[in-house]
Amino acid sequence: MSIVNLLGAMPGACAQGLIWGIMAIGVFITFKVLDLADLTVDGTMATGGAVCVLMMINGAPVWAALLAAFVAGMLAGFVTGIFHTVMGIPAILAGILTQLGLYSVNLRILGGANLAISVDKYPLLISLRFINKTLLITAAVILVLIILLYWFFGTELGSGIRATGSNEKMASAQGINVNFNKVLGLMISNGIVAFASALYAQYQGFADVNAGRGAIVIGLAAVIIGEVIFGKLFRTFYLRLAGVALGAVIYYMVLQVVLWLGLNANDLKLLSALVVAIFLAAPHLLAKMQLKRAYTEGDTEASLGNDAGHKNMNAVVAEGGND
Repeated sequence: MSIVNLLGAMPGACAQGLIWGIMAIGVFITFKVLDLADLTVDGTMATGGAVCVLMMINGAPVWAALLAAFVAGMLAGFVTGIFHTVMGIPAILAGILTQLGLYSVNLRILGGANLAISVDKYPLLISLRFINKTLLITAAVILVLIILLYWFFGTELGSGIRATGSNEKMASAQGINVNFNKVLGLMISNGIVAFASALYAQYQGFADVNAGRGAIVIGLAAVIIGEVIFGKLFRTFYLRLAGVALGAVIYYMVLQVVLWLGLNANDLKLLSALVVAIFLAAPHLLAKMQLKRAYTEGDTEASLGNDAGHKNMNAVVAEGGND
């Protein structure tokens, strides 16, 4: 494959990255803001698309289908939140249970493994066939989403969610209902993921029951890549959200390059896991190297100080002997 083919494939990779960037923002809310490991997204990444496609096929306008997908995702997050806060199930296991149940729910919604929808018959918001339009719309959606989340997390309710994720015990001591905030955070996160799923189903032209398999890995990859590459530059909350979306774009551009170099498409999941592992390990390894360097420099300075001290002592002794 020539470099021309690679460049021709990049707009599609960017469009796909922007869609998954919306999903990654949802993952960011639970992973970074709420400090919870939520695996529900592997289910809601299929649920949103299933709901959206089914509604549009049955005559619903695209805005209503997207709204229904968002609500369906919030309901899934609500179930995970109840499992975790009311029933005392650990968050990661609660997400797995909801994800497992959603597989059957998604099959029921779709009526089978997948359900196709054509841009020729239905007024889809985005489509693989119209990449430029898709790029503009998804970029606009991300911008609006960042503005809304920046506003929301600046309110008293949003600040309570951030406080819960930052220090749950301290937040509880301040009278904040941490369980309510966890449930709400999970609902918002999964609602955003399902919304991204609805856009992704339109982009592909079909909804699939396995669309969300491994979605958490891609979401985490986008979050970690954004944090590692843009962490020192993007310190404010809205810029961190933008960094997450850019992380997803970078992730898909890297995948496109790797495929261009000849990687078997069946190995993409393995590559995704390796990318996440590398970017997760990078900050830890860099911190260890800096710490080791600091210790080495400290030992060197201490050694030089001791040598100087010995020389001064020898000089004093010598002077005393001369006296």
